[in-house]
Amino acid sequence: MTVRSVRNRTRSTLVTAGALAGALVIVGCSDVSKDKDPETRDFALQGRELTIDSDDSALDVVVADVDDVRVTRWFDGNAVIGDADVSWRMVDGKRLELRVKCEGVITACDASHRIEVPRKVAVTVENQDGRVNATGFDTALKIKSKDGRIVVKDAAGPLDLDSEDGSLEAVGVSSRDIRAHARDGRVRLALTEVPDRIDVRSKDGSVEIGLPKAAYKVRAEARDGSVEVKVPRDASSPHVVSAVSQDGRIRVHTV
Repeated sequence: MTVRSVRNRTRSTLVTAGALAGALVIVGCSDVSKDKDPETRDFALQGRELTIDSDDSALDVVVADVDDVRVTRWFDGNAVIGDADVSWRMVDGKRLELRVKCEGVITACDASHRIEVPRKVAVTVENQDGRVNATGFDTALKIKSKDGRIVVKDAAGPLDLDSEDGSLEAVGVSSRDIRAHARDGRVRLALTEVPDRIDVRSKDGSVEIGLPKAAYKVRAEARDGSVEVKVPRDASSPHVVSAVSQDGRIRVHTV
């Protein structure tokens, strides 16, 4: 190969790379979200049950004095040669779908939703890639999250919490029936009323359960960690606490 041909090939490569870089600069701002300020919308609810189906967003779910389900969203995103967008809709008056689309060569998206739910509505949350905070529920609350922590406060109804790759925390709750299962995350419960049943499972995470003073039937098992139970125990008690950790310590104590 001659020197001239090498120079020509090098020049051609540089031109192509330069053109591509120029195209990226031009296209880079072609799909930038304009939804940086919060936007609010009401969705009519049919019945007393609501399912929230969400992905790639942080969720704050609260009980409020509203007639419909009120959603406020914040979104900031951009994509180079791609798409950055959010959508929301109510399906059959019972299922609220929240979607975040962030696809392209280079993407950056940040989304969060605040969901105000009418009182006396049972709620199920199915969230992927995002934390979930829920506050003030005295009805049944079920939350399943993948790649995001779960925090529940001031709840009185039955709790069913399931987290994959995220911690679980329920504090200031008076729920009488609690199920909390975490994979790759710790579990922390702090109760204000004596429960009937607590079922906690943790894989690769510690467990801490704070209980009001009473006698409990306790089963605590840690396969690779210490166990500390500092509540009165009674094998015939109707207040049953089961805590199992595969890789982490267990602590059950009074508060």
